[in-house]
Amino acid sequence: MTHQRIARIVSVGSSVPERIVTNKDLEKILDTSDEWIATRTGIRQRHVFAPGDTARAYELGGKAALAALSSAHRSPQDVDGIICATFSPDFFFPSTACKIQQYIGNSRACAFDVSAACAGFVYALSIADAMIVSGQCKRMLVVGAEVTSRTVDWTDRGTCILFGDGAGAVLLEEYAGGDRGILATYLNSNGALGDILYLPAWGEKRFMKMNGNEVYKHAVRLMVEATELCLAKAGLSIDMVDLLIPHQANIRIINAIAKHMNLPSEKVVTNLDRYGNTSSASIPLALEDAWKDGRIKDGTVAVFTSLGGGLAWGSAVVRF
Repeated sequence: MTHQRIARIVSVGSSVPERIVTNKDLEKILDTSDEWIATRTGIRQRHVFAPGDTARAYELGGKAALAALSSAHRSPQDVDGIICATFSPDFFFPSTACKIQQYIGNSRACAFDVSAACAGFVYALSIADAMIVSGQCKRMLVVGAEVTSRTVDWTDRGTCILFGDGAGAVLLEEYAGGDRGILATYLNSNGALGDILYLPAWGEKRFMKMNGNEVYKHAVRLMVEATELCLAKAGLSIDMVDLLIPHQANIRIINAIAKHMNLPSEKVVTNLDRYGNTSSASIPLALEDAWKDGRIKDGTVAVFTSLGGGLAWGSAVVRF
């Protein structure tokens, strides 16, 4: 009897800039306060490259990828697919994934980027899952790499207080052993809502624009819906979930999602107080924290869920 092929997350890695910008630091350049930011967002600090720093998104992504490979005792040449989720690429082309491939010293993988803003990691994970299940690849790196600090107007307190730079990566491997791995994914989009959160590609003021109230309203509803539909695809109920690992956008959004789904706080992974919103890197960064804390065990059922500009949103159900 042959088992159905499934993609399993075997390791995770991350990389963030050393420089930390606290809310107190932002008080010096903005009309804001530590209390105002922390109360409304849950963020206390974020890792951000200094103005003028020439560090690249692909370097962050490459370091995260190497960390994931090292944790799994795999070499770069073992990888036959690399997908990078990013909205802050170093180039229009070559892709950030191709530059990550070069950075880690791989010469045999297909490599390409996915653009779904803060939902990018879940989108990239879903594509990698499909490529492994179809037999196209056996071992893949899924990377979220962002230098968001270069996309925000540092005089706009509505956006710049939220974001941080960083990268996270997971290593996926083909698995034929039963019920471990990515059990289901769900993706959706609504281009008609694209004007509430966007980043222009051209023009002098290429800064992120966001209608925070509208984003909040849609984010809670759509991430709850995506989680419920994804669990249904996996044949699981919410009470069977051990951990919810949501995109780390705003503590109010995360708390509202948990409340809607009757999930206690101990089942919800958050680390945005230390990293802020790192967009496509936020879920793997939070996953690594949970893994290091011993919250990821054999058989742990986790749900990833996220929403980003597009609007694009989605969820994934994983059994470790």
